Amino acid sequence: MRLSKEAMKQIRGRTVPELQPNLCMITGMDRTFLLIGAVLGFLGVALGAFGAHGLKSRLSPEMLEVFDTGVRYHMYHAFAVLIVAAAIAHIGNARLLAIAGWSFFAGVLLFSGSLYALALTRVGILGAVTPIGGLLFLIGWVCLAIFAVAR
Repeated sequence: MRLSKEAMKQIRGRTVPELQPNLCMITGMDRTFLLIGAVLGFLGVALGAFGAHGLKSRLSPEMLEVFDTGVRYHMYHAFAVLIVAAAIAHIGNARLLAIAGWSFFAGVLLFSGSLYALALTRVGILGAVTPIGGLLFLIGWVCLAIFAVAR
């Protein structure tokens, strides 16, 4: 929002964020996804370090690869959640963006979480949850694509 020089003189000395030009305001939904993306990123890095340093001698190479796959997709989708937060901040809240963000978040919990649990416990039934998380990732990407095309 651009203000005239006269309008700026009238508000000078006062803090009125909604009237300041070129000010990016963080609102509810983008703040939520920014926080979720930041926490997911932090946990992804921590789990990656744990896998590389703490589990290397404790897991078989096959289970270490399973754990690493969980970390890799965890980080990809932490960035996807941050992209959703940025899109909502720039464009505004939209149903497809919110669905994408929640799908990515739930996908990390189910896909990566099941792979972490599988690698650490070797309970094979946990692998049955993994495709549900993968489907949620796909739903998130499709929602972003539809939003981009429809916009």
